[in-house]
Amino acid sequence: MWEIRSSGPAATEKVGYALGRLLKPGDTVSLVGELGAGKTVFVHGAAAGLDVVDTVSSPSFLIVQEYRGRLTVFHCDFYRLDSYQELEDIGWDDYFSRGGVILIEWGNRIPEALPESYLEVVIDRGRVENERLLRFIPHGSRYGGLVKELADRCASWE
Repeated sequence: MWEIRSSGPAATEKVGYALGRLLKPGDTVSLVGELGAGKTVFVHGAAAGLDVVDTVSSPSFLIVQEYRGRLTVFHCDFYRLDSYQELEDIGWDDYFSRGGVILIEWGNRIPEALPESYLEVVIDRGRVENERLLRFIPHGSRYGGLVKELADRCASWE
């Protein structure tokens, strides 16, 4: 696990960008945090790091929004979902074979939808306004290495 403090939305987006530069086909990132914590801001950064030029918005009512960049980005939001069945109805498992990157807001709401190996990013509010604590929890060896590489890239920011 690795954590970094963010002083505000721009810093949160910058960390997301750094992660986006490191993501590879098939990677899955689950973002966890209360409403307004900065999950979508983080995804904006990650998408920019993946060379997405379109405006990224929360897919709350669509479940999955697809963007083109150096890799296809599947931006998902599980906030309004009640069961895994709702994901099965849209062909959820097919997204994992499409060679893109899957970024899931509220991934903890339907844990059975997550692959065995993924990166969990927990965003908590800090002690002062706009401050956030971002914790990166790897699930699987691929993500252990990814977190180490991200920490190395961000070391000079702290």
